[in-house]
Amino acid sequence: MSSRGHSAALFYDKADLPGGDVLFLVSCSQMIRDPERKKYKAALVLHASDLPKGRGWSPHVWSILHGSDRITVSLLEAVEPVDSGVIWLKTEFRLEGHELLLEINEKLFAAELLLMTQAVEQFGAIIPVQQLGDPGAYLPKRSPADSRLDPHKTIAEQFDLLRVVDSQRYPAFLDYRGKRYLLRIEKGENDQ
Repeated sequence: MSSRGHSAALFYDKADLPGGDVLFLVSCSQMIRDPERKKYKAALVLHASDLPKGRGWSPHVWSILHGSDRITVSLLEAVEPVDSGVIWLKTEFRLEGHELLLEINEKLFAAELLLMTQAVEQFGAIIPVQQLGDPGAYLPKRSPADSRLDPHKTIAEQFDLLRVVDSQRYPAFLDYRGKRYLLRIEKGENDQ
């Protein structure tokens, strides 16, 4: 694919990385080590937290689960340890509180696309800054067990959890009266 005098390619496995000017790591679950990074002038990670806080897995989801309606997205250099590189750019977006996972991810991708575009257009002019402050513990990888609902709590108390579950890959569920029940959520039409 090519646009504005630039060409881009999408790769799903680090073994296929050919080298080039900029490597953007978007939702990357593989460790990209020094040999892969050295094939590029810059290897950059898109990370949905206000680093250094929120290092680790699925930071925007954990943030929503803790009640945040503002998501910061950071563009940083890929280094080891993970999520500790210098920051190139940041942006943020707001959530209104009704968005489900697909809508959240659409807003996230728009923010990531903005950062990637800015990085390419301003390449060579960006002055990266060190991460400052205590990052806290790394966020754990979410698992299907993280989609468990408590049958003794209200829907309102658990709505943020319902919002961030993937109804296809890891639906919300609850165990009640000796059985497991799966719950899928989608928006209906407003009658108002």
